[in-house]
Amino acid sequence: MTQSQTDLRNGPDASGLFGAFGGRYVAETLMPLILELAREYEAAKEDPAFKEELAYFQRDYVGRPSPLYFAERLTEFCGGAKIYLKREELNHTGAHKINNCIGQILLARRMGKKRIIAETGAGMHGVATATVAARFGLQCVIYMGTTDIERQQANVFRMKLLGAEVIPVVAGTGTLKDAMNEALRDWVTNVDSTFYLIGTVAGPHPYPAMVRDFQAVIGKETRDQLQAQEGRLPDSLVACIGGGSNAMGLFHPFLDDKSVEIIGVEAAGHGIETGKHAASLNGGVPGVLHGNRTFLLQDDDGQIIDAHSISAGLDYPGIGPEHAWLHDIGRVQYTSVTDDEALDAFHKCCRLEGIIPALESAHALAEVFKRAPTLPKDHLMVVNLSGRGDKDMQTVMHHMEQSQQEKH
Repeated sequence: MTQSQTDLRNGPDASGLFGAFGGRYVAETLMPLILELAREYEAAKEDPAFKEELAYFQRDYVGRPSPLYFAERLTEFCGGAKIYLKREELNHTGAHKINNCIGQILLARRMGKKRIIAETGAGMHGVATATVAARFGLQCVIYMGTTDIERQQANVFRMKLLGAEVIPVVAGTGTLKDAMNEALRDWVTNVDSTFYLIGTVAGPHPYPAMVRDFQAVIGKETRDQLQAQEGRLPDSLVACIGGGSNAMGLFHPFLDDKSVEIIGVEAAGHGIETGKHAASLNGGVPGVLHGNRTFLLQDDDGQIIDAHSISAGLDYPGIGPEHAWLHDIGRVQYTSVTDDEALDAFHKCCRLEGIIPALESAHALAEVFKRAPTLPKDHLMVVNLSGRGDKDMQTVMHHMEQSQQEKH
């Protein structure tokens, strides 16, 4: 199916494809489960009772709508575009992840599943999953790579406090890709009792579309809020991208508005040219991973190359298939930002706005610092502040100490 430039919000097709990307590349044992999930999700989407319950929890448990905040001091500092922050870091659990977790946990309950499994990188999806599992009294198992466990100890402790079992994954580089592999293995062996709560717009169909739909509340609110504050649509949207769910949540409701420029920011790590990065679109090629066809970091033999980013949440060697398609047709511009640029933006946001952003969100802010000064003062730019930076204190402290030592 070819989706035209005027109806970019209608994907995927019945096979789960966005152009050449997406699909269902799973073991035969998982196929009946995937098809059942797709059926259940389609039914839930049309059920007024499900929608009502979701709206209730979004409002009274998550704390939605999240504010759209005019960042006056950032705007003054840049001296160009008028910058608004969509404050997803103010949600319960401190990031956008909870939007999707609430949706999927309600679906899991509807399907009668008693055991929830999830993968996590930065730990924010793990915390959000453990949170909703606790709220509904369901057993929760979180797979997390040993590298990520080391750099996100506070979130590991949070998950355990919330009653989840955290299983360390030693395989590979001990990061998100490996955690996802283990979660898929678990799902194959426990198909009847278990619901796999994927945290990003990746995985086999229906996950990319389902996660996007639960996150699209971000963009829908932004439309209404900016209309109320400025009387019009934004001129540009900026969000960071690992798997890409926070970005897709902001972008999707605006895809058919041709006047809105959309910018996704990948993690360039030490620089694309060094090979130590997590920029699948800027430095990858098409391939299949975790049940879908998308852009991946892989070598000439098709082996997945380890991703690198200072931010655990962007440290993934793939990207959601809908992003791959939007890149392919040129609707969204994908750029990248290095570790150092993200750290610099992190510090500026702290000092200028009194907001400590997640290192993931700092990648989007770094792009803003590059672009905003070149734009006119009536240009409205909305940035998704996808999470708060509490979890990144150790990483930032470590880097500050390192740079102090290098100076001496």
